[in-house]
Amino acid sequence: MSIKLRLIIMNFLQFAVWGAYLTSMGNYLGSVGLGPKIGLFYAMQGIVSIFMPAILGIVADRWIPVQRLLGYAHAIAAIFMIWAGYYAMNAGDAVQFGTLFTLYSISVAFYMPTIALSNSTAYTILVNNNFETIKAFPPIRTLGTVGFICSMLFVNFAGIVDGGLAFNFANELNFPSFQNSYSQFFVSAVLGILLFLYSFTLPHCPINQSTEKRSLSDALGLKAFALFKQRKMAVFFIFSMLLGVSLQITNGYANPFITSFKDVPEFANTWGANNANALISLSQVSETLCILLIPFFLKRFGIKKVMLMAMFAWFLRFALFGLGDPGPGLWMFVLSMIVYGIAFDFFNVSGSLYVDKETDPSIRSSAQGVFMMMTNGFGATLGMLAAGEIVSHFQVFSPELDAATKLVGWNSSWYIFAGYALVVCILFAFLFKDDHKPNELKINH
Repeated sequence: MSIKLRLIIMNFLQFAVWGAYLTSMGNYLGSVGLGPKIGLFYAMQGIVSIFMPAILGIVADRWIPVQRLLGYAHAIAAIFMIWAGYYAMNAGDAVQFGTLFTLYSISVAFYMPTIALSNSTAYTILVNNNFETIKAFPPIRTLGTVGFICSMLFVNFAGIVDGGLAFNFANELNFPSFQNSYSQFFVSAVLGILLFLYSFTLPHCPINQSTEKRSLSDALGLKAFALFKQRKMAVFFIFSMLLGVSLQITNGYANPFITSFKDVPEFANTWGANNANALISLSQVSETLCILLIPFFLKRFGIKKVMLMAMFAWFLRFALFGLGDPGPGLWMFVLSMIVYGIAFDFFNVSGSLYVDKETDPSIRSSAQGVFMMMTNGFGATLGMLAAGEIVSHFQVFSPELDAATKLVGWNSSWYIFAGYALVVCILFAFLFKDDHKPNELKINH
C-alpha cells in the first residue's frame, strides 16, 4: 500500500470520528433539555485545546513516536465516548448535565490533540519519503473531510427500528435518527477504536534523539512559544485566535437552528428542516473541494490574502444563515454551506502549512500544538462562551416563546456573529505583514 493511501485512510478515520457528533450534538442536547448548555459543551473542546495539544505535542517531539501517540489518544477518547453514550442511553430524558459533561469533556480532551498529531504524523511521513508537503498534504487532507461527510450522513439517515439498524433516505419513515439521539456517541467511539488499531500499521516517525545538552525549556518543548517573539508570528497567532472564535459556532448551533424551522408550519415539511445534518454536510463537500485549491491560492496570493478570503467567508457564512430559511430562502443556506469551504480550509489548513514552513523541524509538533491552542483553544472557547450568552439572551431555547419569536432571535444572533467576523477581517488587512512573496511560499526540507 502506498504512503499516500495509508495517510488517506488515517485522515479519513481522524475526521470521521469528529463528524459523528460535531454538527449534531447540539440537536441531541436540545432534545433532552440541555439546549442552554450547548455553548459549554462546544467551549470545552476549546478549553482542552488550550493545553492538551501543546502537552501531547511535546510528548511526541521528545518521548513517544507521534503516530503511536495518535493511536493512544484515540483509544482513551473512544473509551470515554462509549461511557458517555452508555450513560445517556440509560438516563433517557433524565440526563444530568454534570455526568454527561464530565464524560464528554474527558473524551474531547484526548480527541482534540489528535488533530495536530495527525498533521504532524502526515508531515513527518511525507518528508521522510521525499514528498513536498504543500503539494502532497492537501489531497490527503481532503479525504479526511470525506470521512467527516460520510460520518455526518450516516448519523443523519441512520436509526434503530425494532432493534435493528434502518435508514431514512426519503424522509418517509418515522423514527428518530442518530442525529437526535445518544447513538452518535457510539458511532464516534467505534471509529476512534478503528483508528487506534490502524495507527499501529503506520510508518515509524522517529522522535528527536539529539544528545546535545538542552535547557529545561527545550526539554519540555517550550521553545515553540519563543515564536511569539517574532512580530510576524505573534500577530499571526493572535489573529488565529480571533478567527478561531468563529470555528465552532455553526457546529454548535446550525443544526438546532435549522431544525427549529420544523416548528413553523410553512417550513415543517421541508427537506432541509428535517435533514439538517445532511444539509450541513454540503459545508464539508465544499471543504473537500477547497482543500485542493490551497496550493494554487497560497502560491498565487500568499498567506495574507488567503487568510483574508477565509475571514470574509466567515462573514458571509453567518450573514447568509441569518437571511435564509429551508423554504424559498434555501439557496442562501446552500450558499452559506459553499463558502464554508473557503472559511475553514483557507484558515485551518493553510495556517497549519504556514506554521510548518516557519518552524524548525525539532519543534514542529510543539508549534502545531501552539497553533491548535490559539485557534481551537483560546479562540473557540471564547467564541462558544460568547455565542452561548448571545443565543441565551434571545432565549432561542425557551419553551415559553413561540417559534416565530425564536427565529427572530436566531437571526439576530447570526447577524452579530457576521459583524464580528467582518471587523476581524478589516483589522487583519491592516496589521498582518507577510515578508514572503506569494510565489516564494514553498515548503522545502
